[in-house]
Amino acid sequence: MDIKQLRQFIHLAETLHFGRASEASHISPSALSRSIKQLEEEVGSTLFERDNRTVSLTAEGEIFLAYARDSLSQWNMVRTQLIERSGELQGEISMYCSVTASYSFLFDILSEFRHNYPKIEIKLHTGDPEDAIARVLSGDEDFAITAKPDAMPSGLAFKKIALSPLLFIAPERGLDDQQQESLIPDSSTPMILSEGGLSRKRVDRWFKEQNIKPRIYAQVAGNEAIVSMVSLGFGVGVVPKIVLDNSPLAATVKALEIEPKLKPYEVGIVTLEKKLKSPLISAFWSQLKA
Repeated sequence: MDIKQLRQFIHLAETLHFGRASEASHISPSALSRSIKQLEEEVGSTLFERDNRTVSLTAEGEIFLAYARDSLSQWNMVRTQLIERSGELQGEISMYCSVTASYSFLFDILSEFRHNYPKIEIKLHTGDPEDAIARVLSGDEDFAITAKPDAMPSGLAFKKIALSPLLFIAPERGLDDQQQESLIPDSSTPMILSEGGLSRKRVDRWFKEQNIKPRIYAQVAGNEAIVSMVSLGFGVGVVPKIVLDNSPLAATVKALEIEPKLKPYEVGIVTLEKKLKSPLISAFWSQLKA
């Protein structure tokens, strides 16, 4: 087996779809199928269960996936060390963040790094911020911009880059002070909250500490959707301030002065501690300003 074949296996293991995996591997689906069959013959085990509709990893495939990721990580580390000895750092690193985080932080994070290391390519993936830490832990990404969880998983390094308050927001619509007071969250206030994640945990804890059983009008995925629903007058929401600052609907909602305040977000960048041995990862990490 070779590094290219391991990459192909990882693409298929992550997508469980021959079409998408072959596109990511820049080969045809039939060529990918032959490569996987050859790999299975070489390791002496069936790595995937597949039929006309579905693809799934076998138990042996799960074991081999851990090996493949570790091998690829070791290969990248050795390769970058050799490149470092020969002169200028070059290679590729990957980063994951939400669209909001890309607006808020990427320019400051990447501008100096790109100037100092022009031959290091950066692959950026955006998506749900609740997936950020899991993608780093799985090895799918080198770095992620995320809110620091209350309990940091072992093996992760975290560097703070910002602090963002967590805000209760209501529709603007010319609210005066009296109207604002009537929107202080209680058991009768329709609430629009995240389906899960750190903000949901903190707002649930806030309601419990205030001995309030919230009236949940909607649970949504994505903070931007909360701003939209609040702006339309459906209820009161909770979002990080950085989301509100970057929302095109910011002028249509108003932050409520609620006491006690929700615990703010500590926003930062995470990576696997073991990856800091890589010259590329270390170079990026050392330039981050805490």
